[in-house]
Amino acid sequence: MTFGLKLAPQHRVYAGFAIYSFAMGNIFPRLPDIKRAMAIEDGTLGLSLIGTPIGTLTALTLATPLLERVGFRPALLWLVPLIALVYSIAVHAPGPVALFLMLLPVGLMIGSVEIILNVEADRTEFLLKRRIMNRAHSFWSAGFFGAGLFGGAMAHLGLSPQLHLALVVPMVAVAMALFLGGFEPAPARFAATGGKAPMLARPTLPILVLVAVTLSAMLLEGASIDWSAIYMRTVFDSGPFVAGFTVALFAFSQATTRFFADSFVDRHSPSGVAHVLLTAMAAGVLIVFSSPLPPIGASAPPTGSASPSSRSAC
Repeated sequence: MTFGLKLAPQHRVYAGFAIYSFAMGNIFPRLPDIKRAMAIEDGTLGLSLIGTPIGTLTALTLATPLLERVGFRPALLWLVPLIALVYSIAVHAPGPVALFLMLLPVGLMIGSVEIILNVEADRTEFLLKRRIMNRAHSFWSAGFFGAGLFGGAMAHLGLSPQLHLALVVPMVAVAMALFLGGFEPAPARFAATGGKAPMLARPTLPILVLVAVTLSAMLLEGASIDWSAIYMRTVFDSGPFVAGFTVALFAFSQATTRFFADSFVDRHSPSGVAHVLLTAMAAGVLIVFSSPLPPIGASAPPTGSASPSSRSAC
């Protein structure tokens, strides 16, 4: 049974990325408050946050057969609201160990949703015969932008992280019903061969090269999202809204880059674009590191169009 708005396939993909990132993004503007409530240092908080990427990597490696048995539609419709729900439970953790354990299932669900949405974007690209992958990821960044603004506003109003994230759950559930209620998975790009796919595949040399090239971008993207609010609060003693706005500004600049990246990459070589973006990213790191004022640190160049497949806790 389908329900909600009637949308084109690519628009459902865009909506899925945006709602999913909003569901997972609201915790990051509140990390300074969580750290303060637990009375822990940055290193301890970082170890607690590792629970999410551990779960994400586990799901990205092992979850595909289960998702294919369950079906992409029911899995997506249930998992995205569950991410918001489990995050709202995790912020009740009394200490760093409990937070780590509560974030493990969040990571498992995030990895599963990443599989569904990225496979769906790839299949929809093949169906439409044009690129939409970077634009889909721009909507992920747009959702994160909304989460940064909303989280910063809730912190500025004095709402606790627990109440704030509890409010996110019905918002995400309603958005999923409205925009993804009519979601039907796109057909596979290639007909099944009948052979059983291996559980683990040995990466080829080109894949390893891609991993090496994107590792720096992913590391800095995760660090920017996870730590920018804490950085602004700790180094510049910024208020809660400014700290949350920093998360939103990073996501906005990233969304803008990704939205126009598909046509830009079509006009220029992918390797040339990658070189320019990596150089801009390195300049951004230097700007943040040497920034004397909050506006300068908050306006460093984005990490470009790296995939949001996992978050870093470093």
